[in-house]
Amino acid sequence: MAILIDDPRWPAHGRLWSHLVSDTDLDELHAFARRHDLPARAFDLDHYDVPDSAFERLIAGGAQHVSGHELVRRLIASGLRVTARERRGI
Repeated sequence: MAILIDDPRWPAHGRLWSHLVSDTDLDELHAFARRHDLPARAFDLDHYDVPDSAFERLIAGGAQHVSGHELVRRLIASGLRVTARERRGI
């Protein structure tokens, strides 16, 4: 069971963003997010969008830094991944 974070490389709103996921379950992810003061609005169905300013703090707090490819691979393996097609249907 791990919380994973990828590199802050996704531009939006004048900054770069990372993704924060669990490789086990959403309850674990939400608990980690609450402990680290991430707002609920940052949750996007299967991950939290995290600004670059929080990246080092979350790693220091226990998130495991992985590549974007590894993050997606492990999210899919967990069964928690929400596909683009599923997102459009919501």
